[in-house]
Amino acid sequence: MQDYIFSNDFTRNIDAMIYTCGYENCTPGHSYGPVMRNGYLIHYILGGCGIYKARGKIFHLKEGDAFLICPEELIYYEADRKQPWSYTWIGMQGIKIKSYLERTSLLESLVFHYGQDDQMRLCHEKMFEADQLSTNKDLAMNSIMYEYLFLLARKFPGHLHGGSEKKTGYVDEALKYIESAYCDPITVQDIADRLNINRSYLSRLFKSMTGIPIQDYLLDYRIRQACILLKNTDFSIRTIAHSVSYVDALYFSRLFHQKKGMTPSEYRKHIR
Repeated sequence: MQDYIFSNDFTRNIDAMIYTCGYENCTPGHSYGPVMRNGYLIHYILGGCGIYKARGKIFHLKEGDAFLICPEELIYYEADRKQPWSYTWIGMQGIKIKSYLERTSLLESLVFHYGQDDQMRLCHEKMFEADQLSTNKDLAMNSIMYEYLFLLARKFPGHLHGGSEKKTGYVDEALKYIESAYCDPITVQDIADRLNINRSYLSRLFKSMTGIPIQDYLLDYRIRQACILLKNTDFSIRTIAHSVSYVDALYFSRLFHQKKGMTPSEYRKHIR
């Protein structure tokens, strides 16, 4: 078995990323779980058969089938004792992954079949090829992830009603605004005003669709950008604080220490 894992301090906040992929040729009766995972994983069965248990249901699966594992849900799967399966998997994390998968029917069905769609199968192969790259591996693998998500949405379209689409649109717009304006001293109220919706409604909507309070996301996003600057530049702490909207460098340092467990200077020294 090969398991490729990309770790990131901000996996719960980063938009979308591949965090694991791999292949396993299972022994008879090989099982995994009961367990909960912290990301979305799709296993595609290359051969053999087995069972997948989730949400109180048992799915009997074979070659060409695939199954979705959702975060924070208790799951179990087991290879057949006579014809154990082999499978490949793709694991995705990020604040936007759920909204992307909501464009499909997979969150409801959990299991699906690729059929004759060679493009989807090829995405798994390309993931392993990308893993061999010595540079820009993350860009290559994430580009394949977006292609894969597009193919899933096209082959297994969801049935979002207008209200759900509108809510998803509000969250997407809030995320885009944060990404473009985090260096300015914007607040949650500013974001709500930008979207022309009530602040409390935006907060409830953002938390329900991402699992993260919008205020926490805004802070974490700024700290993440500060980490990038601390790692890749020689800017002063004051300049970096200003670059992520904080006029008071001491206040910025206190927030940074609360999130990272060390001061900005200590982080720069540690990461280098």
